Amino acid sequence: MSATDHRGRMRVAITGIGVKSPAGLDAESFFARLCSGESTAATIHRFDPSDLSVRIGCEVPDFDLDPYVSAKEARRLDRVSLLGYAAASDALADAGAIGADPARSAVVAGVGIGGLITLEEQIQTRLEKGPSRVSPFLVPMMMANATSALVSLQLGWRGPNLCIATACAASTNALGEAAELIRHGSADVVMALGAESCMTPTAIAAFARMTALSGRNDDPEHASRPFDADRDGFVMGEGGAALVLERWDAAEARGARIYGELIGYGRNADAYHITAPSPGGEGAAACMQLALDDAGLDATAIGHINAHGTSTPLNDAAESEAIRKVFGEAPPPVTSTKGVTGHMIGAAGAVEAIAALLSIAHGIVPPTANLTRIGDEIQLDVVHGTPREVAAAPALSNSFGFGGHNASIIVAPAS
Repeated sequence: MSATDHRGRMRVAITGIGVKSPAGLDAESFFARLCSGESTAATIHRFDPSDLSVRIGCEVPDFDLDPYVSAKEARRLDRVSLLGYAAASDALADAGAIGADPARSAVVAGVGIGGLITLEEQIQTRLEKGPSRVSPFLVPMMMANATSALVSLQLGWRGPNLCIATACAASTNALGEAAELIRHGSADVVMALGAESCMTPTAIAAFARMTALSGRNDDPEHASRPFDADRDGFVMGEGGAALVLERWDAAEARGARIYGELIGYGRNADAYHITAPSPGGEGAAACMQLALDDAGLDATAIGHINAHGTSTPLNDAAESEAIRKVFGEAPPPVTSTKGVTGHMIGAAGAVEAIAALLSIAHGIVPPTANLTRIGDEIQLDVVHGTPREVAAAPALSNSFGFGGHNASIIVAPAS
């Protein structure tokens, strides 16, 4: 089988996955929860949210850090880095003995905000106890690139080490740029990941002031409802997700299990508004078309779409219009996993790419949770109620971020 794609570039195999999400701490439990359609949203328990107008979120359950870092190391790492590194460590173990040259092994992380928990805590420390009590570890803990740096340090990988901070599109961009490193010969293996943990009192207050969050404090399990007529905002989530990308020929040579292939990547900008999507989803539509062109596919080849689907009025309507522009009047089945996980910001794209891969592997698309009455402006075949059986075919996954950042990837069955 050819080691290069239709453009003569190195093919990109996906050989390992790791997940630390509100829906599960491993791929099997994560996908099972998605298929159940049961939301993970609840009242925030990590801090007291009682004085906030929005008091709900999708938090990652506690897990044992001992397999990943020592207690001393953990105290010097923000939660975003712990979640990202734990997912990356699981993904590497899942991939098996890669044996690649460390100088040609890269890390690309997508992080939207970074170490906000540590920053907020240390601001409080300064205000209450004075500047001399601020932690000397604050800077390396709060840096957006702290997660990619940690993964590179822990793995000993000395190739390109990049952090992409394109808001909610960050880890889809990370996956796409990771694939580009392999396609063009800059790396043989890349750990591509997304991580985010920005559920702090100030962040929740700020997003609420933007009217971006759902206010269903008394009914959190039904708060995140992508594409539903009664959607009123997203639910904040957190987590880490990682995928090991390898040169296809190297993965085949070592007999690796290949989950699938990353065959298409599109990225562009709306250049319209700092938070709102471009009217009619023009930027998103162009981005999806770029991914199709990159993969050398016609729109009819796509088996299903994992939508950005945030549960906000503007985003879901614009994405629906964008999908119709690209796929016509009979688009493929569409799902949004954010009804279960909430919106994991910088980690969203990576965790949703894993969901798309597992959908291909299992032949089923998880339902969009909490969708009871589809919005009149949503002219899509949105999977809801129960999982949908689908044939093995390429899947498209979308991520669109504040600032007008658009990113789409296409993953295909291993063949």
